Amino acid sequence: MDREETNRQVDNERIEKAVREILLAIGEDPDREGLRDTPRRVARMYRELFAGINDDPRLHLKKVFTEEYDEIVLLKDIPFYSVCEHHLLPFMGKAHVAYLPRGKVVGVSKLARIVSSFARRPQVQERLTTQIADLLMNEVDAKGVAVVMEATHTCMTIRGVKKPGSVMITSAMLGRFRSDARSRLEVMSLINRQLS
Repeated sequence: MDREETNRQVDNERIEKAVREILLAIGEDPDREGLRDTPRRVARMYRELFAGINDDPRLHLKKVFTEEYDEIVLLKDIPFYSVCEHHLLPFMGKAHVAYLPRGKVVGVSKLARIVSSFARRPQVQERLTTQIADLLMNEVDAKGVAVVMEATHTCMTIRGVKKPGSVMITSAMLGRFRSDARSRLEVMSLINRQLS
């Protein structure tokens, strides 16, 4: 699905009306100069933040390459941002995605595209982590998949408990990374390794 088709599925006018109502509900004047264009800007922002809702991440894995490589493939520090479905506030961080190929490898950019595709929808970090891992395991027929995500959640840093600086880490280990402690240890040491 291309960007134009996704954008057509977002009802900008409805979002603009809802944002105007929110501004009124909090006691603001949506017609004052600083807020006059806010509903339109918020609608455009939501269209961008939630572009993954209508995206099929499997499409990024249609093209694979035959390669007899049987060691860990890891893409570290993939920046991502998402929106917590509980408060509609952003969370952002980095993802580390690894797999053990079984005769097929994917283009490196595809790993980052999969992360973005799942992240750009209302989410919880736990689900996001497993969605990425499950997709790779199933679509690439990998021997193992490891996904580790680190994120800061504004729903707990700027509201509620207000604990800035806290980082949530989630992981999904499938196949050999789940069943073999040595493989799991190897991938985690690669993820935690600082590049010189």
